[in-house]
Amino acid sequence: MLDINRFSTRYSVRRMTDNDTDTILSFCLQNTQYYEYCGKQPTRELILNDLHVTPPGIDASAKYYVGFCRDTELVAIADLIEGYPDDTYCFIGFFMMNKYMQGRQIGSEIIRELCDYIRSEGFTKVMLGIDKNNPQSTHFWKKNGFKAVREVEQDTGVIVVAEKRL
Repeated sequence: MLDINRFSTRYSVRRMTDNDTDTILSFCLQNTQYYEYCGKQPTRELILNDLHVTPPGIDASAKYYVGFCRDTELVAIADLIEGYPDDTYCFIGFFMMNKYMQGRQIGSEIIRELCDYIRSEGFTKVMLGIDKNNPQSTHFWKKNGFKAVREVEQDTGVIVVAEKRL
């Protein structure tokens, strides 16, 4: 089991719960570009589902839906799955920066610290999916060392599966 207190040395990290749904929704509604490419709009129901959904065969205890905070301000949200798709991986199902903090290297700093911690726990790879046509996400993940490994067709568009070796 991962220790969320070690996800970052610069930000406090806490699990997001159903009680945070309105905060998460407000945060997501500010990031309109992401939703232009993923084919869905944030709703309370979508967020409640995302707080709990895991891939088939993965126990809820392996899911870390967390907020990175500076004082009381939410800086970023991440959804991390430990041991997926196999025991050598962690999977980032969702990562979003505070719209007003983008472009300052804060997101890259958070991902770097998170990957360093994951590596220290014995994982060797991190995997995620990127909406193929989203240039901002593609640039961010490529800049942070993630490489495309395959493409997957979905109802809402093509997802580029990318991974980073730790």
